[in-house]
Amino acid sequence: MTGHHHHGAPALPAEPARQVPAWRLLLTLAVAGGASGALVVTVYRLTLPAVQRFAGQQVESAVREVLKSPARWDTLYLIGGKLVAIAPDASDKRELPQAYVGRNAAGAPIGAAITAKEPGFQEELSLMIGFDPASGTLTGIKVLEEKETPGLGDKIETDSGFGAQFRERVAPLHGIKGRSPAASDEVQTITGATISSRAVIRIINNALARWRPLLLAYDKQAAR
Repeated sequence: MTGHHHHGAPALPAEPARQVPAWRLLLTLAVAGGASGALVVTVYRLTLPAVQRFAGQQVESAVREVLKSPARWDTLYLIGGKLVAIAPDASDKRELPQAYVGRNAAGAPIGAAITAKEPGFQEELSLMIGFDPASGTLTGIKVLEEKETPGLGDKIETDSGFGAQFRERVAPLHGIKGRSPAASDEVQTITGATISSRAVIRIINNALARWRPLLLAYDKQAAR
């Protein structure tokens, strides 16, 4: 009986993997990057009005708080080293440094409010500061934004007693610890948050040193 041997068809050599051209990879990356960028821009544009609205409401609330509920206030814009009541049409008012002059029901000024931002212990601290430009006496402060250490540095915002003691204090301020303030320029720092406390004091002193002369000059000009 003759044996029959069946031989299978010879195996075909494996087809080499096709190389994707570099230009196609770059094009894919460019398209994906462009789409991501367009999405980010779209989301930014859609959310910007809401963000700006919230920021505006936050400022309004803070002005009312530090100036003890004025009947109204005037917004002044810092342009070219001077305060003006009307910003140029070409400028984006939101980008200009601003001061808010509070007035009572009779229209008399009761104080000014300004925002100030400087580094704290962790990141930047943002404050709203109310004061009398003529005397440098504070009417109140409010922390607008802080990212200090939870449970320690953030007490500059959460400890109401710390913020309340600034009312009626006269700048430039001096931080003290271990005793109650005995002079009108003294503020007691928070135990365990001395650096954050002193950052608040520094921001207030620097802000008043900058803004008091500007507001006094504006008042002098307006009185002419």
